[in-house]
Amino acid sequence: MTLPLTGLFAALATVTIWALFLVGTRFAVSTNFTVEEVLLLRLGTGFLITIPLMLKLGVVPYGQSVTGAIMLGLGASALFPYIISMGLFFAPASDAGVLAPGMLPFWTAIVMVFMTGERPSRPRYIGLIVIFIGALMVGLWQVIHSSVDGAWRGHILFLSGSFLWAIYAVYFKQSGFTPLHGLVIGLFWGTLAVAPFLALSGNVSFAGVSLQDFLVMAVLQGVLIAVLALVLYSIAVRQLGAAQTAAFGALTPVLALIGGALFLGETVTLIKLIGVILVAAGVVLASGLFDRRA
Repeated sequence: MTLPLTGLFAALATVTIWALFLVGTRFAVSTNFTVEEVLLLRLGTGFLITIPLMLKLGVVPYGQSVTGAIMLGLGASALFPYIISMGLFFAPASDAGVLAPGMLPFWTAIVMVFMTGERPSRPRYIGLIVIFIGALMVGLWQVIHSSVDGAWRGHILFLSGSFLWAIYAVYFKQSGFTPLHGLVIGLFWGTLAVAPFLALSGNVSFAGVSLQDFLVMAVLQGVLIAVLALVLYSIAVRQLGAAQTAAFGALTPVLALIGGALFLGETVTLIKLIGVILVAAGVVLASGLFDRRA
């Protein structure tokens, strides 16, 4: 089977942007930016460029429970990015690639069992086990050997953020909204609810941040990550199918590992390399690509 070039490009561009989020945010919060500044740039820039879509599609999450409305309004736009960004303050981007997007299929399967009763097929079940083993090799090994001071805090935040994203994903799937509609709902309510607290937190001054760095981070967080990645992902799903697109997600931990090593000087141990490979393989299996019914 020949994959459509448009879908292939969209899928590759999506996972590249996901990896850029991890590497770029790690660089930002390790240098001149605070976590609150990064999130404010993400929300503010994304909000401004999606105002036409908000007016066209609407921003009220009709037909949702209170919990569902909160998850749709704050989960993807504010809660998940803040937790992951805070984790990147403590731990390397290569760890984030494994423990955040890499663990997402694992958490999603668990959430689906408890919320919908849906159980994974045998290939997916094997993939989830492989993901868990790979994540343990990356996270637990560093904790035992203390290779990065305080990295365990980042690991907990990565796992927590990934788990919350899995809950959001299930609520979003049940909501019936299109990806673009879900995006504008999240950006509207996330900005409205969180931006004032960020501005008043005392951690937003952009002191020491050059205009060039400010603009680069605004484009990375608010344009590429908050908006373009979702658009490209939607195109990939339409062109390739959900299972094939999800399988491309296996590249995110690998790209984050490479980006962290090349651009941030992060150390790549043999154990971490094996763990990343296991997680990537597990993500492919857990994507449903090899299910008979797929």
